[in-house]
Amino acid sequence: MKLGCFSISLTVKDLQKSKAFYEKLGFEVYAGAESHNFLIMKNGETNIGLFQGMFDKNILTFNPGWNQNAENLENFEDARELCRQLESKGIEIVEPSISGDKGPASFTVFDPDGNPILIDQHV
Repeated sequence: MKLGCFSISLTVKDLQKSKAFYEKLGFEVYAGAESHNFLIMKNGETNIGLFQGMFDKNILTFNPGWNQNAENLENFEDARELCRQLESKGIEIVEPSISGDKGPASFTVFDPDGNPILIDQHV
């Protein structure tokens, strides 16, 4: 099973303070918009998302169809197929946003400790 680009999406109380902290760790803003209360930051191949007021828990995020630089992959496992595979293994799918046969799609699963894992395909 190939899940795609990995990042952790962190819920933060103060976007500016979090940005400044992660910049001290060598991260640079890669995408996002402070005006929309989120930034995507990068340090080498490591991606983190900082999100203020958007969700309650930190989220492990996978983006099928992207490499670690958010570049489209020619061949990848579509989120719809990943969803079917996980369902067949008895994993409950939560909040599916899947339509059509291809293109953007997302769904969430929870690990045994209640940690959310978001599969979020943009291509």
